[in-house]
Order: sequence, then C-alpha cells, then structure tokens
Amino acid sequence: MTWIDSLRRGTVIPAMPLALTASRKLDERRQRALCRYYAAAGAGGIAAAVHTTQFAIRDPHIGLFEPVLQIVAEEMKRADHPRETPLIRIGGICGETPQAVREATVLRDLHFHAGLLSLAALADADEDALIAHARAVADVIPVIGFYLQPAVGGRRLPYSFWRRFAEIENVVAIKIAPFNRYQTLDVVRAVAESGRDDGAAGGIALYTGNDDNIIADLITPFRFSVNARPVERHIVGGLLGHWSVWTKRAVEHLHACHAAHPPTHQVPPSDPALRTTHTGLSTLDSALRTPHSALSTQHFLRLNVQITDANAAFFDAGNNFAGCIAGLHEVLRRQGLLEGTWCLDEHETLSPGQSAEIDRVYAAYPHLNDDAFVRQHLHEWLA
Repeated sequence: MTWIDSLRRGTVIPAMPLALTASRKLDERRQRALCRYYAAAGAGGIAAAVHTTQFAIRDPHIGLFEPVLQIVAEEMKRADHPRETPLIRIGGICGETPQAVREATVLRDLHFHAGLLSLAALADADEDALIAHARAVADVIPVIGFYLQPAVGGRRLPYSFWRRFAEIENVVAIKIAPFNRYQTLDVVRAVAESGRDDGAAGGIALYTGNDDNIIADLITPFRFSVNARPVERHIVGGLLGHWSVWTKRAVEHLHACHAAHPPTHQVPPSDPALRTTHTGLSTLDSALRTPHSALSTQHFLRLNVQITDANAAFFDAGNNFAGCIAGLHEVLRRQGLLEGTWCLDEHETLSPGQSAEIDRVYAAYPHLNDDAFVRQHLHEWLA
C-alpha cells in the first residue's frame, strides 16, 4: 500500500511534541525515541513541525525547523525498512507565501509526503489571497488543509473557502480542528459537494483534529444531498496532538471505530435510512432501538466522553488551552519518554492545578493509557 492509500483509508497520525533538555536545547535522543514509540504503537504516520512541535522552532535564533525534520525523516526511513506500507511523513507549513513555499521545499527535499498548511499568518488576507497562497504551496508538495481553532491562533474560514480549497488538485486531505460542530460541517459539506471522494484517486481524506470530539467524529456518517442525490462522507482518521500520548490506545480505538462503523464512500440505493417502515419510523431508527446496536452506540459515546475528559486535562481547556503543550509533555514525562515539560518559551508551563487534573483522569480512566507498553519498550527506543 502506498502512503496516499494509507492516508485515504484512515490512520493514526500523532502531532509530535518537541523533546528539550532542561537548558531548552534539542534532546535528539528523546526526539528519536518519540518517533520510535509512535511507529511501534502502530501509528500510520507522524506530523512534525506542527503546533504541538511548537511554531517557535522556526525562529532563526532557535533554528530547529530543519534539524527536527531531519531527525523525523531519518527515523521514519528506519522504521519503514520492515514495513509494507510506509509511514506517512507530514510536516507543518507556516508563514506568508514566500516562507510557506520555502518550508514546502524543505519538506519535499527531505522526502516528506505532504505539508500541513497553517493559515494563521494570513489573519487579514481575503479569500482570494488565501486560495492563491494554498495553490502556491500545492505547486511544491501535496497539501493537507488545516482548520485551526482561533483559541490557539487559527482564524474563521467559511464554507466558501473550503469549497474552493477542495478544488485545488494537489490537496490530499484536510485536518478539521475548529473545535466547533458548525465549522466542522462547513468543511465536510464543502468536500462532499466538490465531488472529490476520499476513496478514489484524487480524493480528499478527512481527518479529525477536534480533540474535544474524537470518537464521535470517527463514527459519524455525514450525509448531504448533492444534485438531488445522497452523498455520505466520513472522517477516516485523526491527526492529533492528543494522539501524541497514549498512542497505542489511539490505534486500538481507531481500529474499533472502523470495524463497527466502516467508512464508506457512497450511499447505496437500498440504504435503510432512506426507507420507512409501516410505523412511519425509518428502519435505521428501528435498528438503533435494538439492544445490540444500542450497546454498540453507547460504548463509543461513552468512550468519546472519557477521551474528551482526558483531553481537557492534557490540553488545559479550563485555562483556555494555556498549558496544552506542557500538558502533553507531562504525560510523556510520566512515562519516561521526555525528561521534563520544558517548552521553548519559558513562560509556557503547566497551569495551576493542571497536574492534579492529569492525576484525576489517570485514575478515572486507567484503560486509556498505554503505560505498560511504554515501560516494556522504553529502553529500546532510548538506545
């Protein structure tokens, strides 16, 4: 299977944190260990130089953009050696057009497969300028769109933008991360109405970045009427900062979602949701009332709530996400993968009470962590 086939089928892609020493220098040993952990846990790819990796790596005084990408490229090449399907290599792309094109060129030269395109630097640009910017980057490397929530630097992007964005030929996926159901629907409907099916050559794969609703995104059939016919789209995987921790469990959760709710690419004419019974209820409604279906649905909805609760602790939702990166570092520190929670900005730390919240969700949901798996292999990854 090729990387693009894997992307379209749906997989787990952790947004990788930055490993630093106490002096806030790159900890190459632990950065490599993170890559090895994700590969061993069953992730289908890694995203580096993204928000979780800290945008400040691009600062000329810090100079970590290319070194981090080089490490990730080397480790993914190493991990690919025994694999039939290569790990998907994704790098973040930021800045105004000249910078974004330069970063896309670096990614291409390091043999990354695609760039995750942040539009945060174009906060005042109009829609035409945003589309021109995306096209310029797509001329260099396949592009993954990114709807980043405003709380961490994103901007509102309307349906009309996503509809035009979906027409860019070299767009291969979109990460939907506005933490907003209305805006999530804007993206999915725009892609559905574009006719670019995620299961076909040239299709656009939809990935959740909505850390507050991960499981619900993965099991929801998004159905729209397009030219008087039903079109159904599915979010097939996740590209998530949340999945940079407890990654083995994330892989298991995605497999369970796919098994129970297989992503399909078209609505069959005999779809039960389009028929009604003699009682006036759709047969789909009737099915949801059967014990087996109800239990299955309840399982995933319960899991969704548990993961969202854990994410609130990790991402510091109670403090408007101030400790979102440090929170992920804290989980990895507890597992031994990172030495500390240090960020490039010395003021970016755990919020008061955040560590206690992480204690709480660890105790409440022990089935969500993969600590035993990490303990078993940590010495290998750090070697």
